[in-house]
Amino acid sequence: MIARKSSKIRIGISLGDLNGIGPEVILKTLEDNRINDLCIPIIYASTKTINYYLKSLGIQNFNFDLIKDATQFKTKNACLINLWDEEVNINPGQEDLISGKYAAISLKAAAKDLKEGHIDALVTGPINKHSIQSDEFNFPGHTEFLQNLDEAEDSLMLMLSEHARIGVITGHIPVKDISKNINSDVILKKISILNKSLKEDFQIRRPKIAVLGLNPHAGDNGLLGDEEKNIIEPAINQAKSIDILAFGPYPADGFFGSDNYRNYDGILAMYHDQGLIPAKSFSFGAGVNFTSGLSFIRTSPDHGTAYSIAGQGIANEGSFRKAIYTAIEIAKNRLLKAELEQDALPINKNRS
Repeated sequence: MIARKSSKIRIGISLGDLNGIGPEVILKTLEDNRINDLCIPIIYASTKTINYYLKSLGIQNFNFDLIKDATQFKTKNACLINLWDEEVNINPGQEDLISGKYAAISLKAAAKDLKEGHIDALVTGPINKHSIQSDEFNFPGHTEFLQNLDEAEDSLMLMLSEHARIGVITGHIPVKDISKNINSDVILKKISILNKSLKEDFQIRRPKIAVLGLNPHAGDNGLLGDEEKNIIEPAINQAKSIDILAFGPYPADGFFGSDNYRNYDGILAMYHDQGLIPAKSFSFGAGVNFTSGLSFIRTSPDHGTAYSIAGQGIANEGSFRKAIYTAIEIAKNRLLKAELEQDALPINKNRS
């Protein structure tokens, strides 16, 4: 573990797609320098890119300290690590491979520092999953890249809001492949990841977890599919056998329509849209994506590159700000847990 030089949480920030709204929401968030009282923001980008957006957006009250690397951080202003010196052609609102290339450079540098413990958490700006692809970056998204970097067996995309915490069993895969990627072992692993995260990252002592069905009406007793009976219910029962409070499977429409979701600390949906549609309906522009189950912390805003409004100065930074706040909270919870575990260790007494 890297020795800490400051009690403040160190938040690494990857820029995301240079032509999207990532740079705008980052700068709007950090423009309010009161956030420096809560954390040490470290942006992984270039001075030329940041200055371009400061000028084009008319942001005048933003100060940053240029640092060589994350170990040389300063605590008064946001910090910037200059990753490239060349001129990069920025075209807000346009998808191109150049912006994807530099999004990957930013992400990889920040993720390396995250893994090595030079920062306490990473908040990622939105990427374009197509333009970022290359021989050096071949992942469907942030979640898969970070899971691979962490050498973790599994992870969980968890959407957070004031209303619910919703995870998904399957993530960025085609709808036609969903059922082929669901089995009792996979579901049990995701339930276990969510249970552990709710305890350690959100300090919920005995979390209650709801599991949704795959088929309409949760299969309607086998009439509309048998995955609930043959796959999902056995996984829930296995979870209960290891003292996890898991319940379901629930029909997704009635579960959210009846407000039953309010009775649970965490919810597991079977696939991406089943979970993200209610998540974004609850709090679009204020929700947070948290990659649960990793040894390190990563959050992001709940939106994408939003090319249609990029460069216009009208992007709402609320979700990105919330992603930073959430990263700070989880980092503090993990530090507290580590301190409590350290205090609980038996004292070794030297015997003469």
